[in-house]
Amino acid sequence: MKKKTKIFIIGLLLILCTGCTQTLKDGKKVITNEETGQTLTSNILCQPTDEQLYNTYSEYNDKLQVSLEDLPQCSTFTPNKLKYKSLWESVFIKPLAFIILKLGYLIKNMGVSVMIIGLIIRIIMMPIQIKTVKQSENMKKIQPEMARIEKKYANKTDNESLMAKSQETMMLYKKYQINPVSGCLMAFIQLPLFFAFLEAINRVPAIFEGTFLTMNLGMTPATGIAHHNYIYIILIILIILTTFLSFKNSMASQDQNSEMAQQMKFMFIFMILMVSFASLSLPTAIALYWIVTNGFAVIQNFIIKKLIEKRI
Repeated sequence: MKKKTKIFIIGLLLILCTGCTQTLKDGKKVITNEETGQTLTSNILCQPTDEQLYNTYSEYNDKLQVSLEDLPQCSTFTPNKLKYKSLWESVFIKPLAFIILKLGYLIKNMGVSVMIIGLIIRIIMMPIQIKTVKQSENMKKIQPEMARIEKKYANKTDNESLMAKSQETMMLYKKYQINPVSGCLMAFIQLPLFFAFLEAINRVPAIFEGTFLTMNLGMTPATGIAHHNYIYIILIILIILTTFLSFKNSMASQDQNSEMAQQMKFMFIFMILMVSFASLSLPTAIALYWIVTNGFAVIQNFIIKKLIEKRI
């Protein structure tokens, strides 16, 4: 199972690295939007409408993968209009960008569009989430029996004992219909979705030119705070809080003394620190997606757990 998981992760990473955002550079100099702090990309999907941004791209037109004049207007963009044809772009980025744009123009706000589509995807994935929560609750049930197995084989390091311990643990998982790998399924699904949203935001000017409340969707929190827009501090706090609650839920079912729980705890701390640091340089639009989808997941898990408890 571990071998299959590794193969899946490697395959996923290969897909994620194919057709990704290409940074716009002049030699070694990375070109950024001075107003928002956002790094510009050389493989944008449609033309900017902001005059200053359009002029910036025009200045580096020879560095773009598709000439600015050959790009469609964002309002007329469709997934089949560009020659970018990598699997990653065709399956994830262009269709997602098209849906965000269509809804954004309909409701007249790209930020709200990103959040709504993020929620819709979460709702579609609800059956997987329900199964994950059920397994999480089953993991709680087997903790006394897991503790008994741990005690039985404590300080036994010979191969025969380790094999017997592994077999008893697997029998226990089978009895309660628990698949340890399936608990990571949501994380594996969320990873490409997160990068797809980030790609769409970075490569579609109509999205990162938009605003939500007083925040520019392309602006990074670090730049926003530097411009004295302190609502970005609240944005960072919400990112960290929803990430903390989301990961805390995933750890709730683990025996806190087990080796797996210790590894999960390390990953938990690492992810919180990484997300906290990354939140300073991510566009506002992806921050809104992260907050809304994680917040929804926390509420969703709470409701599912309550319903499961009532049935027991």
